[in-house]
Amino acid sequence: MSESAFSKLSLAEPLARAVAEMGYESMTPIQEQAIPVVLTGKDVMGAAQTGTGKTAAFSLPLLQRLLKHENASTSPARHPVRALVLLPTRELADQVAQQVKLYAKYTNLRSAVVFGGMDMKPQTAELKRGVEVLVATPGRLLDHIEAKNAVLNQVEYVVLDEADRMLDIGFLPDLQRILSYLPKQRTTLLFSATFSPEIKRLANSYLQDPVTIEVSRPNTTASTVEQHFYNVPDDEKRHAIKQIVRQRGITQAFVFVNSKLGCARLARSLEREGMKTTALHGDKSQDERLKALDAFKKGEVDLLVATDVAARGLDIKDVPAVFNFDVPFNAEDYVHRIGRTGRAGASGLAVTLVAPSDTRLVADIEKLLKRKIEIEALEFDEDRPRGRINDGRRAWRGNGEEEERRERSEPVAQERRREPRPPSAPKDPFFDQPYEPPAREEAPAWEATAKPANRISANIKPKRKVAALFKGE
Repeated sequence: MSESAFSKLSLAEPLARAVAEMGYESMTPIQEQAIPVVLTGKDVMGAAQTGTGKTAAFSLPLLQRLLKHENASTSPARHPVRALVLLPTRELADQVAQQVKLYAKYTNLRSAVVFGGMDMKPQTAELKRGVEVLVATPGRLLDHIEAKNAVLNQVEYVVLDEADRMLDIGFLPDLQRILSYLPKQRTTLLFSATFSPEIKRLANSYLQDPVTIEVSRPNTTASTVEQHFYNVPDDEKRHAIKQIVRQRGITQAFVFVNSKLGCARLARSLEREGMKTTALHGDKSQDERLKALDAFKKGEVDLLVATDVAARGLDIKDVPAVFNFDVPFNAEDYVHRIGRTGRAGASGLAVTLVAPSDTRLVADIEKLLKRKIEIEALEFDEDRPRGRINDGRRAWRGNGEEEERRERSEPVAQERRREPRPPSAPKDPFFDQPYEPPAREEAPAWEATAKPANRISANIKPKRKVAALFKGE
């Protein structure tokens, strides 16, 4: 199906109506190739660059096949878990769950999401009411399985989304435990932005004769994203972001850093400089993370400073730019970071600020992308930041204005040093004479008034005489 439209798919009327309401028209390559295969019930191993619509590629055919179990009964027994979707992060799980609810809007199929960082009681209550589609992160799902809140013996479909990220985080043992609770006869769908050797081993272990779908070369970036690498020292990076945002007229952007501490510090610094900023990192509570994302989606903040917890799968429409404040330690994370812009065919801008110490990390990205990266020089505007700047070497250097002022003042100081000094006061010869002791030494006055040593001081109280009961011999 070239240039296929969703209207040409044989989707049930409730699903087709929901898709039409969401404004879906033409299918992306991964959707065009994956949906027909999943509808046949075959296992799928799908690879596509991030932002190409993998969620719809597996959600719509799963809901279509689950419609045969649809019922309006209020009994939890009539709504067992039949499809399980596993994701690596809380934000991605929440996002996929929202999409599934929108797709199933006009059906009687129930869906729920469970992830860590939140109270288990509301999640338990929802699971007890019965759900057909369960979206979860591995750790919290195991908590519910051990608490007997989730029973997975009737699961027909399991989806491993962003599987490479789950392996990077260390979820392989959890995945193996979860998959051991599922029936042997099931349809397994594995979607990933990259096909590493570890992913292929995972697929060989749990997928049965899968159909491999690769809509682009592994580890490629979207052609619609304009990429720039600028040579910027660490102490100039904040000013570089401000300048590029102003010059390009950027309304919103992701700013990625490598550490949670650096994320919090950068967000505070940009906020102090007048930019509406919020931070998203692992040390924030789940409620704080959801509020930060919601504020960014609503346009209440301009910059979302984040660690790589936000680099995978977050689908926020019309984000025009991504800044890599720090070059990522893992080259594959570069692909996922800049995938937050230029989504679904839109254009985007990706700017990476490269310090002199980042040469090896840039070389890793070149090796991954299989192309040479040109590092450009960034010309700063004249309005440099005022005040002294700590360059990280226990020294404070002034900005250009201060240096110019110092240069102008140096000749004046030199002239002052050349002026003749006023004559000094005449010396008194008395102070130049050597010390001579007096001819007769008199006893000091304090010795004349001193009391004999054998007398008791008036400040010392005498001992009281006490009668003894026994007299020693």
